Amino acid sequence: MAFAGKYELESQENYEEFLAAIGLLNAKTDHKVITEVLQDGSGFTWTQSIPNWTWSNKFTVGQDCELTTMKGVKFTAAVTMEGGKISIPFPQYHFTAELIEDKLVMICLTPGEKSVTFRRTSRRI
Repeated sequence: MAFAGKYELESQENYEEFLAAIGLLNAKTDHKVITEVLQDGSGFTWTQSIPNWTWSNKFTVGQDCELTTMKGVKFTAAVTMEGGKISIPFPQYHFTAELIEDKLVMICLTPGEKSVTFRRTSRRI
C-alpha cells in the first residue's frame, strides 16, 4: 500500500471532543492540516503541519518504535499493518490510517466508557 504523498484536510468528525479527551482543547485550530507521508518499504516518516506547528514521527511497520505524541511526550509502541491499515497504540488513543479511494483516512479512538472516535479525511494534493 503506497501511502507516500502529500494530503490536505478535507473533513473531520469529533475533532473538538477528541482534543478535550486528550487534554489539548486549547490546541483547536481552523487551519487546513497538511499531512506528508514519506515511505521506503515498511519505513515511514509521517508529518502533520499547520502554520507555526509541525509534528513528525518516523517508524517501521513490524517493529517497536520510539514515537512522540502531539504534546511532545516520547513513548515506545509496536507499529503494525493489517489489511493495508497502519495501527499505532498511542498512550491516550489508538491511531489507524488507511487509503480509501486515494484519500487518507485517519481514525483516533480514545479508550474507556466515554470513548471518542475522531475521524480525519484528507485528499491527495
